[in-house]
Amino acid sequence: MLGIPPPRGYGSSAPGEERVDDALRQDYVKRINYVEGHLKGVRKMIEEDKYCVDVLRQTLAIRKAIQKLEALMLEGHLKECVLAGVREGREDQVVSELIELYRLAER
Repeated sequence: MLGIPPPRGYGSSAPGEERVDDALRQDYVKRINYVEGHLKGVRKMIEEDKYCVDVLRQTLAIRKAIQKLEALMLEGHLKECVLAGVREGREDQVVSELIELYRLAER
């Protein structure tokens, strides 16, 4: 789905950009660590010439974990950043960013 950070990165302190809650950011990092661990495991499985189906099961688990991370990030963005942008009168910017994300996700 979506995996592209905003231009100045997550938690940017630029005017009009909301910061991610610390607990939520820690959850994101925990999920990324999970994905990294699985990727290392897949590399090892490939190097050890493990059965293809077993490797594919792990790659599918990685994909699902990334999709879950993206869904949580998007939900947080919609609930916090988008609403803040609308309240601040930045509707056009917020809509443009969402359209851009949608287009990137469709590639």
